[in-house]
Amino acid sequence: MNIKKFDTKTLDLILQKMVDTVGTSKDEIFRIGEQCRRDYETLTEELREVKQMVLKTIDEGDKLEVQTRFARKRLSEVSMHFKNYTESEVRDAYEKAHQLQMDLSMNRQLEKQLRDRRDDIERRLIGVGETIERAEALVSQISVVMSYLTSDLKQMGEIIEDAKIKQEFGLKIIEAQEEERKRLSREIHDGPAQMMANVMMRSDLIERVYKERGGDEAITEIKSLKKMVRSALYEVRRIIYDLRPMALDDLGLVPTLKKYLQTIEEYHSTTKIRFSNLGEEKRLPSQYEVALFRLIQESVTNALKHSEAAEIIVKLEINKARVAVIIKDNGRGFDIRERKTESFGIIGMRERVELLEGQLSIDSKPGKGTVVIIQVPLNL
Repeated sequence: MNIKKFDTKTLDLILQKMVDTVGTSKDEIFRIGEQCRRDYETLTEELREVKQMVLKTIDEGDKLEVQTRFARKRLSEVSMHFKNYTESEVRDAYEKAHQLQMDLSMNRQLEKQLRDRRDDIERRLIGVGETIERAEALVSQISVVMSYLTSDLKQMGEIIEDAKIKQEFGLKIIEAQEEERKRLSREIHDGPAQMMANVMMRSDLIERVYKERGGDEAITEIKSLKKMVRSALYEVRRIIYDLRPMALDDLGLVPTLKKYLQTIEEYHSTTKIRFSNLGEEKRLPSQYEVALFRLIQESVTNALKHSEAAEIIVKLEINKARVAVIIKDNGRGFDIRERKTESFGIIGMRERVELLEGQLSIDSKPGKGTVVIIQVPLNL
């Protein structure tokens, strides 16, 4: 089979695309590493608090155990000389011994749960630490690859006449990076599994509370459990949307945005999210739909996390010449002049807009909310 030959300029163009792709992979893995470091700090602080709670629970348990022994001794004495005590004194001795025994039992159960939580956090810290080390090693390896691609491999351009060999070499590098990113993503986004494990422990506690303290307190625990389950469900859905909304490929940008914003609003009951489509509801090329969805997703997420907004308004307009998006919230806002460094989220948004040859502007003042305006030309 004959393979078409490419000249050196074509080979250099392929090489440059490889360098750009590997460079993007390096930036994304660096972001993953930074997120892991933040998670590590959060887990470390949580571990410190749990250890303190364990010590406090043990101390309270020891005191309860002493009180329980005295109560049992008192109850035994009352039982042996039953006739020497009034009915009220007998009942008080029994109720006090029973209550202390139940408190001690609940204390031991809480101590076990806290110990399990402590052990779980310590295991997760080890896993996150290993992930950080692998991410750092991978970034270092990618730097070596990029150095090779930008220096030594360029000198091979005159020798390699078969473009297919050179392209396959680059694709293998990209494939290896993609597999590593997927594996790191699975490890980092293991949060829902931990949350569901907590739900199981909480359900056991509810069963015990129901048996020992009655239905009213059990209902209170069930309400708390319901909030935990909703949080876990929201986390799962958020991860799915972060990976890639399936509806985006099937239905397009506008229906997917409607569903996404509706779902987000359901899990943030204190914030009203209003969406309006002012233009045509038509399909755009995949790269436009994905980029615009991510830009709106990032803006809404920032408003929910940082602005404490009661209302978020999203307006979308698609016409023949351009796409315009406005995301406005009535939150606390911020002073743009004091922002010396931008977060990874905003940097990523600017990069996406620049790839589409569009414009991004952010206007905000303390106490006046924030407005994000995105304009992208449709060069179709």
